[in-house]
Amino acid sequence: MSSHRRPVALAAAVLTAAALGATAFTLPAAAEGAAPAAGAARAAAAPIPVVGGTLDWGVLASFRAYVTGMAHGRITPADGAVQNADGTFRFGSATGQYDKDGGHVVKAAFKGSVTFESAAHGFVIKMENFRIDTGTKKLTVDITKNGTLTKDVPAADVSFTGMEMNGLATKLTKELGEQLGAPQYEGRDGDRLTAALELRKPPAPSPSTSPSTSPSPSAPTTSAPAPTPSADGPQKLLRGKLTWGVKASLHDYVGEKGVTAGGGAVKNGKTFDFSFGKGELDVRKQKLNAAFEGAVRFEYAAHGLDLTFGNLRIETAGKTGTLVLDARTAAGETKDIPFATLDLSKGDYKTKDGLLTLASVPAVFTEKGSAVFANNGSVPEKYQPGKPMDPVTLSVSADKDAPLPTATGTPTSGTGTGGSGGATTTGGTAGGSAGGGSVGGSAGGSTGGNLASTGAEVPAGALLSASAGVVAAGAGAVYLGRRRRASLS
Repeated sequence: MSSHRRPVALAAAVLTAAALGATAFTLPAAAEGAAPAAGAARAAAAPIPVVGGTLDWGVLASFRAYVTGMAHGRITPADGAVQNADGTFRFGSATGQYDKDGGHVVKAAFKGSVTFESAAHGFVIKMENFRIDTGTKKLTVDITKNGTLTKDVPAADVSFTGMEMNGLATKLTKELGEQLGAPQYEGRDGDRLTAALELRKPPAPSPSTSPSTSPSPSAPTTSAPAPTPSADGPQKLLRGKLTWGVKASLHDYVGEKGVTAGGGAVKNGKTFDFSFGKGELDVRKQKLNAAFEGAVRFEYAAHGLDLTFGNLRIETAGKTGTLVLDARTAAGETKDIPFATLDLSKGDYKTKDGLLTLASVPAVFTEKGSAVFANNGSVPEKYQPGKPMDPVTLSVSADKDAPLPTATGTPTSGTGTGGSGGATTTGGTAGGSAGGGSVGGSAGGSTGGNLASTGAEVPAGALLSASAGVVAAGAGAVYLGRRRRASLS
């Protein structure tokens, strides 16, 4: 859209239904060439006050997961802010103005605060005084970190471009990353932002005592609703979740304290939930490409074992698919490994309530995936190419409000046979071993170290980098020993 048309689009978004009193954030689509009365024109010259409204935003889902998970901390909304069911926050009592003649700019401030704190990782971060400005396209906040207040922190760039403030994309800034102790957040897609504003009702026109010769006004017209994206072509995915346990025997081998999740991956009983990154779905062509955030680490220092898997991607075409990931071993980091082949012969690309779920998809090691477990040139039997690993369950949606399946508890033994994501399936639970048996070991432990002191989310990159350090510095180095080979096989 050209720059001279953007104010028109925003104007069409700001004052619909003036007869309803304080109105939600939409404007009647009056033609620019209409000739309003002189008094109304003078009134329009002054900015229209914002008299109420709400702002929904959650900063970053993986940061929230880090605070309440690995950092053993808590998140506290206060001063009028509340936490939504999806984990984001709602700030209310909006004040501000809509300046129609000043470029159709909206400026609004919202009441409420949210505090992220962790005694274990040594941080207390309070965010308050959230403000939006459609002119600068910024979300600005005041942040108090460990007792030090920094005002007017540009927290995110917001895609204020169209006629709605619903589900707007945000990009986190360098300044916010520094405040959160996570410089890697710069440029990352933040949680989507929604604002619903109420504007002061314009004064009712004075009744005229003289007869009018003007034609009677026609009934107000309403613009046609915006078309929804066609389900027959590629659709940008806005929500999703991937649940996977990697390999039951690997969990059993390293034990509970040897498993760490971070960077957007959280433990869910004996599997991991990886948070959504980005993706695209074409239902007609039965193609899916989806990336997920987070990393998991399996460590057994006494046996020199240190494996980290992160940056998971699912690529499907019809009845087959591939799980691609990055892995770090004693030999270093390898990116874009086609780790597993997915069997979608029983899968269905049909969506339900806007959600596509592929549940308990059988997965087997590829040749390159198997090679990750090589020791002195040999691979244990259970990790050979074609051998089953834990199945994969994923749910994705092009609707940002589509509800994702919730966890149903610790998976039981058995083979999953499909069904809805996250739900118990015949003979077991989604995420159970494709070849039978339970998904062993629970994700536990913590990373500590300098990550704890920064208060930053433990990112996937940090886990990938750290895994090599333990092998290099710990006892055993790259010696895995007969016990490891026996246990893994």
